[in-house]
Amino acid sequence: MPQDQPDNEQLHFWSFIDHAVARTIRELPDVDPLAMRLVLSLHRAANMLVYDLESTVHRPRGWSWPGFRVLFVAWLTGPVEAKKIAELSGMSRAAVSALVATLEKDGLISKERAPHDKRAVHLSLTEQGLAAITEAFREHNAREQEWAGSLSEDEQTTLITLLEKLTSHSVQFDARHRA
Repeated sequence: MPQDQPDNEQLHFWSFIDHAVARTIRELPDVDPLAMRLVLSLHRAANMLVYDLESTVHRPRGWSWPGFRVLFVAWLTGPVEAKKIAELSGMSRAAVSALVATLEKDGLISKERAPHDKRAVHLSLTEQGLAAITEAFREHNAREQEWAGSLSEDEQTTLITLLEKLTSHSVQFDARHRA
């Protein structure tokens, strides 16, 4: 094997970041390796966290991560239009519509026409849905505490501040996001 080629069997989820940055700056020396490492690390950490929460908390209940997000928003906003759930969950209206059909069939969400606009639909948790999301969120939050447990309270606050700074700066360069 040539010396500059990695042994791909030795790469793993996290070491791939080092490999990707090193290889990219050899191929494209003008890229910003620090920005690249930041985005790759943030993306991988978020994916790991979501996968862990989905597989340990939500899938055992028969929910997907997006299904949990719909229930979570409906729980915290009360009766709300489907388009607002889409906005607050960062999902498309079509995705929310498909999920609501399943959640309604499962007895977790109810739909009714909005009084102000007969084309709009208000979504509410059923009693079964309320019981399910509150129980699930207790377990979800326990898992969140496990994830956050490696950081001190000050470090958690600093990370939150930095993430908020990163996302608020995105308006400076017209970053795209679901709205």
